[in-house]
Amino acid sequence: MRPFISPARLGVVGTAVALLLLPFAAQASATTSVTQDRLTPTAMTAGVAGSAQLTVHSASCFTVRTLGVGVRDASGKNLDFPGNASNVRICPSGAHFTSGRRTLPAGTYTVFGFWQESGGAWHKLPSHKLTVSKAPSTATTPPSGNGGSPIPGQSMVWSDNFSGGIAWNSKWVGDKTSSYRYGNHNPDYNKLDWLDPSAVTTSNGVATFTAKPSSHILENGKKAWTTGLLTTERSSEGFQVKTGDYAETRVKLPSAAGAWPDLWTWKNGNGEIDSFEYHPDNPNLLELTNHVTSGSDYYTNSGAVAPGRWVTIGTHYGAGSVDWYVNGKKVYSDGHGVGSDFSAYLILNLSISAGEYHPAPTGSAPITMQADYVKVYR
Repeated sequence: MRPFISPARLGVVGTAVALLLLPFAAQASATTSVTQDRLTPTAMTAGVAGSAQLTVHSASCFTVRTLGVGVRDASGKNLDFPGNASNVRICPSGAHFTSGRRTLPAGTYTVFGFWQESGGAWHKLPSHKLTVSKAPSTATTPPSGNGGSPIPGQSMVWSDNFSGGIAWNSKWVGDKTSSYRYGNHNPDYNKLDWLDPSAVTTSNGVATFTAKPSSHILENGKKAWTTGLLTTERSSEGFQVKTGDYAETRVKLPSAAGAWPDLWTWKNGNGEIDSFEYHPDNPNLLELTNHVTSGSDYYTNSGAVAPGRWVTIGTHYGAGSVDWYVNGKKVYSDGHGVGSDFSAYLILNLSISAGEYHPAPTGSAPITMQADYVKVYR
């Protein structure tokens, strides 16, 4: 469950600028030009607050008065992301800006970065389309399953449908994992997690993971959040997935900033296959990664992946290729696989981001994720 490296975030300060009424300069001077490297989002969900992220660099270091991200609707109305950054130092090594969060109605928009010279002139960076899809159903009951493995000839060998509470110690352990440096918490990899088994509860056959601000302070000085994790490691069953197995879960994706759910595997300091990682600031994207050999993909589908939506995600741990499935359809094959003797423990959890790679929580309200089941076929 390792984050992808990105440039360091700058502090977000200032207020939104009404750029609709201000002219943009035709071009900056050669010594003060800004090049846009990355701009997100390209997709959002109506009614779900999201932030924009802008990465830029320049040929030589200089300071801009303002850096921000603008949004225009089809009629040209100004709907910019709030919280422009002020007095930003931009160098060849780059600078990264994350805006404040806002919601947008369903529709198609134009999104672009902008910056202001110290002398006051405004400059618009390249734009792209932003699609805001309709909000998904908020039904709390998960849909029915797909009925089995997509791999021919397999039968279910292990499962938990959470109908009888959490089978602590026999099936799952929730207070420690060897994937966390300190067992029950882990400031590495930009996490605020502090494990607490009471953070995982069940009702009507659904497991709910709830993260809350904690009194614990991590070794890096950041305030921890208690949150839930289920692992088969150290349980009396000690179940492990093996080469050729297919593991599947159905989860309801969270919407709050800072949420970082994941189904993954771990053993002896590695053995990590991420069936999925999800961050609500990329509302329609799942991260699929093979850390055992190599292979990764960003799977984007606004029709299947969105905050508050139930989605079924499965992984086939093939010797020559790891294959990922979303709602029963194969979406990615890495062509590398896990080899013939792979085995590892399962982990299903809700991590909380510390804010370096994805936004941290914006307040103290609890953050939740739900799971309907975990099943393994062989």
